[in-house]
Amino acid sequence: MTLKVYASLLLLFLVNAVWTRTVRQVYDELDPDHWSHYTFECPQECFCPPSFPNALYCDNKGLKEIPAIPARIWYLYLQNNLIETISEKPFVNATHLRWINLNKNKITNSGIGSGVLSKLKRLLYLFLEDNELEEVPAPLPVGLEQLRLARNKISRIPEGVFSNLENLTMLDLHQNRLLDSALQSDTFQGLNNLMQLNIAKNSLKKMPLSIPANTLQLFLDNNSIEVIPENYFSAIPKVTFLRLNYNKLSDDGIPPNGFNVSSILDLQLSHNQLTKIPPINAHLEHLHLDHNRIKSVNGTQICPVSISVAEDPVLYGNIPRLRYLRLDGNEIQPPIPLDIMICFRLLQAVVI
Repeated sequence: MTLKVYASLLLLFLVNAVWTRTVRQVYDELDPDHWSHYTFECPQECFCPPSFPNALYCDNKGLKEIPAIPARIWYLYLQNNLIETISEKPFVNATHLRWINLNKNKITNSGIGSGVLSKLKRLLYLFLEDNELEEVPAPLPVGLEQLRLARNKISRIPEGVFSNLENLTMLDLHQNRLLDSALQSDTFQGLNNLMQLNIAKNSLKKMPLSIPANTLQLFLDNNSIEVIPENYFSAIPKVTFLRLNYNKLSDDGIPPNGFNVSSILDLQLSHNQLTKIPPINAHLEHLHLDHNRIKSVNGTQICPVSISVAEDPVLYGNIPRLRYLRLDGNEIQPPIPLDIMICFRLLQAVVI
């Protein structure tokens, strides 16, 4: 089990770190001669670092239009401008683009030219956070690995927009205007390799339908979710990190074993309406239950194995793996019950 935990933590590190390789790392992998046949023209509005010939920095320049992108560019930084449109003309020669950052501009769906994005065949990372989008732009490059659309005005996801994005590993839609009706049973169809899905800070009242089966991280904080359907997590058997903070979950809205899921290592249920700790799995390592309505804690009742098993040193490999427990902001009075410590012998921190 310890090996599985370390493997999961390593996978989380890869999800959050390896995806965003730095320009320096990628450039070091390239043959310097590869760039020798390119001319090093640089748009006058931008900065072209001599040591990173495949990067173009046009951020924070007050630009209203995207300048012509040289053919050598892989990494394009256009954040913090006043850009309203994405047209085909600036990208005519930019056939090597891997990364585009257009965060914090004024881009609308009507400002994106027809088929412009899908023609960027080698694009892997597309950042369009903090713009004026009202729906997920389409069509998208089929090779995308990350799509970040946080803090827009998105209320609609066009049918089939993700159907060809088999390489997408991260989809960030948090802080938009999504209702339950925007997430149909086939909305995420085609995202066979998705690992992280962030739909936090929207207007959902129900758990979203048909989450891709390979999802490891599911973030649903700051919605209005009241109920977890029976066997909901059986359809996403690899989910490891689950965040449901700031919702409207009550005891009645959680099935008897709703969170008793062996894959979940980190479960966050802070700022809900729970009056008791829901049944958990012995594999769980981090549990956040702060700012609910819990009045007491009974270790014998919440222990995922019998207390006799937890106490037996011979059965050490079967004891619960919980290491962090947060219970502050409830109505629980210290001290921590002894049976909590007997059951969860690996606890390193309890906040009460």
